[in-house]
Amino acid sequence: MKVSIIGTGYVGLVTGVCLAEKGHDVVCVDVDAEKVDKINRGIPPFFERGLEELLKKNLGPGIRATADLKAAVMGTDLTMIAVGTPFDGKEIDLSFVKKAARDIGTALGDKPGYHLVIVKSTVVPGTTEDVVLPLLESASRKKAGRDFGVGMNPEFLTEGEAIGDFMSPDRIVLGGIDSRSLDLLAELYRPFPGIPQLRTNPRTAEMIKYASNSLLAAMISFSNEIGNLCAGIGGIDVVDVMKGVHLSKYISVILPGGERHAPGIEGFLAAGCGFGGSCLPKDVNALIAHGEKSGTPMPLLSAVIEINRRQHMKVIGLLKKHFPSLSGVRVAVLGLAFRPDTDDMRESPAIPIVRELVSLGASVQAYDPVARDEAMKVLGNRNIRYAASAREAVEAAQAVVLVTRWDEFRSLPELFSSMERQPVFVDGRRLIDPDAVEKYEGIGF
Repeated sequence: MKVSIIGTGYVGLVTGVCLAEKGHDVVCVDVDAEKVDKINRGIPPFFERGLEELLKKNLGPGIRATADLKAAVMGTDLTMIAVGTPFDGKEIDLSFVKKAARDIGTALGDKPGYHLVIVKSTVVPGTTEDVVLPLLESASRKKAGRDFGVGMNPEFLTEGEAIGDFMSPDRIVLGGIDSRSLDLLAELYRPFPGIPQLRTNPRTAEMIKYASNSLLAAMISFSNEIGNLCAGIGGIDVVDVMKGVHLSKYISVILPGGERHAPGIEGFLAAGCGFGGSCLPKDVNALIAHGEKSGTPMPLLSAVIEINRRQHMKVIGLLKKHFPSLSGVRVAVLGLAFRPDTDDMRESPAIPIVRELVSLGASVQAYDPVARDEAMKVLGNRNIRYAASAREAVEAAQAVVLVTRWDEFRSLPELFSSMERQPVFVDGRRLIDPDAVEKYEGIGF
């Protein structure tokens, strides 16, 4: 199929590159000329593991970028809206979605034949039918269902693992206003045989995305609350507790031979210094706000957010066990992105941790394998020094705080053992065996 994608952010570009890899002809649209130029030179405007290689492989006949939205719509069968939907504290900002819908509608007004418009952006239930569809009709002067189709196709991509998630999905949710929209959307995913597909209306598709992310966030906050209780009681390690929980037949899969298979969801049932990123905090907050607007308060999800909001202070508390005053203390912070294999700093727990350390007078040395430039944009460089390696960050540190689970940090015990005086180590992700470090502190330990 010939596909146009409006927006070359995380969702839009990953989707475009992967659809090209599956044999579709893709054109990505963005108003940012610099982004368009980078993509056409095979350079993604952000870091995602495996993305650059796949972009370069399919560049040209498979995928290209342009700033000409009308030409892209006129030359394709299906258009996806994959623009940002930031949350302002009260509701998601649909201004980018609305502009995309108007511009697509204007193009459709001059286009003969049927065209399908799909919302890929994460939007609250009702947005596709109550906001996007009327704008398309108004701008095109055509009728949805008769002249063009409308649908919603949520993404389930984990940053750092997005290529694998898209190429080998666990589900494909197809939301459409009618059978013709659904059939054409299903044709887009024909190169994904054997993957469960759920056909539904756009409102349900929109809610599935929010429900999925809210569940993951709730599991993390649950694990953190249990971890905090374990630490408060004493003599209990939350890692051992959660191992016992993971063995439940309701969580792990017991194969016919008696072997247990650990599903990916176990990764969310683990204590740490909190969740971040562009999805979980934004989506849970947006759903809470949407519920209140609809007259349905959501106290459970409100508690999930509140637990997460406070969790980063557990790291500071563990440091204060060894340094009653952090003024002048040299602290290395390892990991700045919200998760490994991405440079995304959005809502990263490292942000409040570093800011709190700086406010308390600590001398901060920070290191992340790929997020240094993004971190400098968010945190600046006042009272923060950015190291070029983990070794450089910790070499003169009195304390080390691990925030992100990068694989290279697994070798920290060896690095510490080579130091004349080992630092206090605060494991915000429970990545390291407590017995492997001389002065260990960890969440839920």
